[in-house]
Amino acid sequence: MWLIGLVTFLTALVLSLAGTWLMRTVAPRLGLIDRPGARKVHVVPKPMGGGVAIWAAFVLTIGTAYLAALAIRQGWVQVGSWAPAVVTMHLDGMFSRAPIVALVLGVATIVMIMGLVDDRRGLSYMLRLAIEAGLVAILIWRGVHMTLLPPLSSAAISGAITVVWIVGLTNSFNFLDNMDGLSAGVAWISSLLLCVLMALVGNYFVAGFLLALLGALGGFLWFNWPPASIFMGDAGSNFVGFMLGVVTVVGTFTRQNLPEITIAAPLCVLAVPIYDSITVILIRLREGRSPFQADKSHFSHRLVALGMTGKQAVLTIHLVTLATGLGSLHLYPLSEMMPGLSALVVLLQVACVLGVVAVLESAGLRKDRPNH
Repeated sequence: MWLIGLVTFLTALVLSLAGTWLMRTVAPRLGLIDRPGARKVHVVPKPMGGGVAIWAAFVLTIGTAYLAALAIRQGWVQVGSWAPAVVTMHLDGMFSRAPIVALVLGVATIVMIMGLVDDRRGLSYMLRLAIEAGLVAILIWRGVHMTLLPPLSSAAISGAITVVWIVGLTNSFNFLDNMDGLSAGVAWISSLLLCVLMALVGNYFVAGFLLALLGALGGFLWFNWPPASIFMGDAGSNFVGFMLGVVTVVGTFTRQNLPEITIAAPLCVLAVPIYDSITVILIRLREGRSPFQADKSHFSHRLVALGMTGKQAVLTIHLVTLATGLGSLHLYPLSEMMPGLSALVVLLQVACVLGVVAVLESAGLRKDRPNH
């Protein structure tokens, strides 16, 4: 299973690296250029379209996985030559989920295209929200919705919460995409932690999806790390947020022998984008402005206002994301499931906190340093 996971990750990574490199050249010819503005951090025009590369790498990786599974099932490839024998154990389950996988990929593709149109021509936020809600409603109609405990277990309530959750995360990662490497980095850390959680509960199918997303995001981050040479645009941030929303809905974060509190794990993993969105909306409403009017009131901008550089702000948010996300693992009896993992998680959290302290100290020194 580890070998299959590694191949999935590397396939998406290579495809994303190639696709992002290509989009840096193609995007300007398509008019996908993000120009500097009063509410933007960058000072020179940058190509967008990195989201198309993320989408393509993810979809092609999933499609390749199904083609490989079909080849094994039809006997075109002999199990044991290059395909591990364990693959055959999961083929029936994989193909039984093929219709839902196709639907999710199709709906997510529409989300990506909507973001691409928004990047090129601009769309009203009301239209975007309506389309996103409608697409989530289609998924709910096909059985993709949250399974909640009473009194929230009714179809109407769970369906409404599912719409709010997926649409909210879609826009949260769009909000978060305001500095080089920020939104994609938070998405990468979140995907990694969610992948670990899926492995802990034995949901390897969803873990495989997350590995493909990790590879797709990793290839893009190579070009998006500060100073970025390409942005993912709304096409990318919407697609990534939507996929993480769907994954956390279909993912089972608990099982019979685990405490029910484990269903709260996604809240820990995705605490930073949720916090950023809520605080930004509250600030804008308090000032009498539209919640979707772009400005510099985001978490990252507030850190820069305290004296950090953009890169320091991004690194701080990444460390906070990792620290809060690692907290989700404490909801599981790690000492029983994987001895030693609990201690490792604590050490990593300590390292994250110390890392944030180090960034704050370096930012303070920079602020106190006299200008020359």
